[in-house]
Amino acid sequence: MGRKSDRKHSKKNKGGYSGGNDSASLARRILQFLDSNFGQEYNAKQIIKQLDIRDALNKGGVEPVLYQLVDAGKVSRNARNYFSSTKDPDFITGTVDFVNPRFAFIVPDDKEAVDGDILIKEADLKQALDGDKVRVMVFPVKGKTGRTEGRVLEILERSRDEFVGRVEISPRFAFVVPDFKKMHKDIFVHRGDLMGAEHNEKVIVKLTEWREDDKNPTGKVIRVLGKAGLHEVEIHSIMAEFGLPFEYPKEADEEANAIPEKISAKEIKARKDFRDVLTFTIDPVDAKDFDDAISYRELENGNLEIGVHIADVTHYVKPKTALEKEAFNRATSVYLVDRTIPMLPERLSNGLCSLRPNEDKLTFACVFEMDRNAKVVNHWIGRTIIHSNRRYAYEEAQDCIDTQSGDYFQELTLLNELAKKIRKQRFDKGAVNFETVEVKFKLDEKGTPLGLFVKERKDIHKLIEEFMLLANKYVAEFIYRKNQGADTFVYRTHDSPDLDRLETFSGFAKRFGHQMDVTNVQKISAALNKLMDEIQGKPEQNVLEQLAIRSMAKAKYTTEPKGHFGLAFPHYTHFTSPIRRYPDMMVHRLLEHYLEGGKSPDAESWEQKCVHSSEREKRAADAERASIKYKQVEYMSLAEQKDYEGIVSGVTEWGVFVEITETKCEGMIRVQDMDDDYYEFDERNMRLIGTRSKKMITLGDKVMVRVVNTDIDRRTIDLEFAENDRKKSRPRAFN
Repeated sequence: MGRKSDRKHSKKNKGGYSGGNDSASLARRILQFLDSNFGQEYNAKQIIKQLDIRDALNKGGVEPVLYQLVDAGKVSRNARNYFSSTKDPDFITGTVDFVNPRFAFIVPDDKEAVDGDILIKEADLKQALDGDKVRVMVFPVKGKTGRTEGRVLEILERSRDEFVGRVEISPRFAFVVPDFKKMHKDIFVHRGDLMGAEHNEKVIVKLTEWREDDKNPTGKVIRVLGKAGLHEVEIHSIMAEFGLPFEYPKEADEEANAIPEKISAKEIKARKDFRDVLTFTIDPVDAKDFDDAISYRELENGNLEIGVHIADVTHYVKPKTALEKEAFNRATSVYLVDRTIPMLPERLSNGLCSLRPNEDKLTFACVFEMDRNAKVVNHWIGRTIIHSNRRYAYEEAQDCIDTQSGDYFQELTLLNELAKKIRKQRFDKGAVNFETVEVKFKLDEKGTPLGLFVKERKDIHKLIEEFMLLANKYVAEFIYRKNQGADTFVYRTHDSPDLDRLETFSGFAKRFGHQMDVTNVQKISAALNKLMDEIQGKPEQNVLEQLAIRSMAKAKYTTEPKGHFGLAFPHYTHFTSPIRRYPDMMVHRLLEHYLEGGKSPDAESWEQKCVHSSEREKRAADAERASIKYKQVEYMSLAEQKDYEGIVSGVTEWGVFVEITETKCEGMIRVQDMDDDYYEFDERNMRLIGTRSKKMITLGDKVMVRVVNTDIDRRTIDLEFAENDRKKSRPRAFN
C-alpha cells in the first residue's frame, strides 16, 4: 500500500484503539465475514452494520483492524476504501439443479474437484436455469449453512429454451406460467407474440431474451396446445415439457418406407435357418412391436435347445442415415399412459422388424443347449432367420400353463420350469429381487380414467424375463472373455450400494416394523431379498420398494466392463430390445463387428453414445412418471369424496407425503394447513413433532386422509388428515 497507507494506519492507531485480544477477535470476525462473502466489496461502515457492532470501542476498531489485515495480505483494499477477501477461489464447471426459488445446487462435472455439490443463491445464478451447464467460482470458505457456496460466472450451455405452460393474459401484457416445477420464473410474452393463444390455454413458449436487469425472461409462443385440463392437451404438454418429439421426421420415414420387404436368398444363406424350429413370441396383449422370440426343440442327447431370437434392427438401420440419426436422438421408446412414442418409425417397429407370426424374419440370436436342470452346456451367438409359429399375449400363455391345455402347453410348461431354476440360480448367487408396483389405468375414448389397477407379474412374465437376462449376460461375457475386457463394448452396469444410504434405508424399514441387517456387506442382497419377501402384498410394499430403489446406485450404460450388483452378474449388457432401445443397436453392431474378426474401435465415441443413452433413458422415465401422476391426479379429482386409508411415505419440513393404499396415489398434507398444533421437523428421524401436544407424525404411520384439492397443472394432490369427529372438512377444490 506504500507510505500513504502506513501514515493513515498509524493515525488511526493514535485514535486510542487498544488492540490486544479484542483486536484479534474482531479481526477473526471481519476476515470470516469477508471470506464468506467472497467477491463482494464493503466499506468500514457496511462491515460494522453487517456484523451488528454496536459498542463505540469496537466500531472505532474496525478500520484499524482492516488496515492490519491489508498489511498482512489477508484483505484487499481498493482506491475507494472498499475491502474484500484475498483468498484464491476455485473455478469449476457443472450442471444446475434448481431446487426452489431461493437457491440451486451445482453438480460438479469433476466430483473430485470440490467437496459435494455447490450451493448458489438465486441472486448469484446469473439467470442460469435447471439443467444448464455453467462455470462457477467456488468461494474459499463455507457459508453459514456449512455447505460449499459459489457464484455462477458464465452459462456455458442452456439445457432448454422451450417451456410448456399456461397463459395468463392481462390487458397490457401476458405471462406463461411454466408447468416444469424447477422453472421458477414466469415468462413474459408481448401480446403480439401470443400466436392467438387465449387466457388459460396451454402453450409452448421459446425464450427470446433475458436482459441482465430483468427479473423475468421474455419469450414468444411457438405452439398453442389447447385448453388446459383436456386429456390430449395435457399429454402434449408432458411431451413438450420433456422435449419428446410429436412426429417422425419426413426423411427418416421415407427411408423406412423405401426398404424392401423381400429377404434375398443371399441373406438367408448367410444365416442359421431356424424356420422349421418351433418358435413363438409372448408379449402384452396390446403390443405390436415384437422384438424377441423363443425357439424350442429337444436334442437327440436328451438336452434342450432354447433360442433367444432378437429382431435384427441394424440390418435395416444403417449408419449415417436419417433413420440412424433419429434413432440415436430418441435413444428409447417412451411409454406414456395412453400412447407409445417409438424410437423407430412404424414401418420398422410394427412391420419389418416386428417378429410377427407366419412371416420369415431376420434375427440376431443367442442359442443355448441346456440340460433338464437348466445348466447351460453350450451356446452359440450369431445371425438367424425364423418363422414364428404363434403369437401369445401374456395372459394366453399363462392360461396354457395353468390349465395344461392349448397350443404348445407342454413346451411352455417345460420352459417355465427351466426359467424357475435359472431364477433360483440367480438369487443363490446374490441377485436382488425388486418387484416394483406398476400402476395401469383404464381410459375411455376421451382419455378419462375410469379406473386403475396394479399390474400383476405372473410366472409367464418371469419366464420371458429370465431368458432375456440369460441372453444379455452371455452376450456380455462372450465379448468380455475374447480379450479380458480390453475390447470396446457397451455394458449395462450397476454399482454396489453406498453403505450409508443403505443404513438410512434400514432405518426407514425399521419404522415399518421390518428388521434389516446391513452390517455384513457380503449378505446385503440376502437381507434385501428377505425384506422384499416380507412386504409382498402389505400396504407399505410400494413405499419401501421405492425407497429401496432410491437407496441403490443407478444402472447405466458404459464401455467400462464393470459388473451388475442387482443381477449379481459379473458382466451384463442390453441385447434383447433393439426396436425400443438404441444401446441394443450399439451392442448388435459391435457384436457383428467382432464376430467378423474386426479390431476393437476407439472407446471414446462409444462412451459418449452410452452417456447420451443413459440421459435419454432418464428423460423417458421422468416423462412416463409425469403422465402417470397426471392421470392419478385426474382420477382422484373424479373419485368418490370419502376418507381414505394411507401410509406416510415421506416427511419434509413443509409437509407430509401420504400414499393412498387403495389407489397408490400420493398426495401431500402441508404443514401450514395442520392447525391443531405447531409442528417442528426432526430431520434425523424423518418426523414432525407437535410442540404442544408432542404428537409425532413419522414415516410409515398408517393414517386416514381426504382429498381437499387437485391441481392438474402442477400434478399435485392436496390432502388433509381425516378427523370427522373434530372438524368439518374444507370444501373440495379442483383445478
